[in-house]
Amino acid sequence: MVLVAIPLTIFVGIAFLDDRRYYLVSLLVLVEAMLPFVFVFEGRRPQAREVVVIAVLCALAVAGRVAFFMLPQFKPVIALVIVAAVAFGGESGFLVGAMTGFVSNMFFGQGPWTPWQMFAFGVIGFLAGVLFQKGLLPRGRGALALFGALAALFLYGGIMDTASVLMFQPAPTWEMFLVAYVQGVPFNLVHALATVVFLLAIARPLLEKLDRIKLRYGLIQPR
Repeated sequence: MVLVAIPLTIFVGIAFLDDRRYYLVSLLVLVEAMLPFVFVFEGRRPQAREVVVIAVLCALAVAGRVAFFMLPQFKPVIALVIVAAVAFGGESGFLVGAMTGFVSNMFFGQGPWTPWQMFAFGVIGFLAGVLFQKGLLPRGRGALALFGALAALFLYGGIMDTASVLMFQPAPTWEMFLVAYVQGVPFNLVHALATVVFLLAIARPLLEKLDRIKLRYGLIQPR
């Protein structure tokens, strides 16, 4: 259904909205892309204990983003999303990222950027969980930090730089996207540095704590 809905949404935007409602079409596509992750998470019937732990991780990510409000882009959100994904899987990582983007913007301000941030954080969490489950992302701090840096630079940065053009330009051109990517490099580098710093500092102790929680309460066995 999603594979049909997304192309249909784009077609409707081109054919019936004169190909100018970029933000509306983009928002619909984002919602359609996020629905499968929510359905998969609910479909596997997570235990109440697991939901509580995931909610706590969301709260930690929100608190971390708010605590570092004075430092633009220097936030621990991506680091905590990656830790959640490694501990509980890609679907949980996606939900932690998406919910963190939504709830934290109650403090930073909601706007057309919110669904883009939700999707960007969520995709990083899902990808981290999938790569870890397939054995392509080692659990060590160095590997997680490297993945976090690349995710902040190219995934989060690329998505949000693209969104900045679609949100504020009525007729985007390739030149506008190029300028947005170039201007976003300093901010993305700071975000990547912050992700590396936080992963090096918290990845190992937090994962060990989550492993103990999973063992004690009969949740997913640690790898």
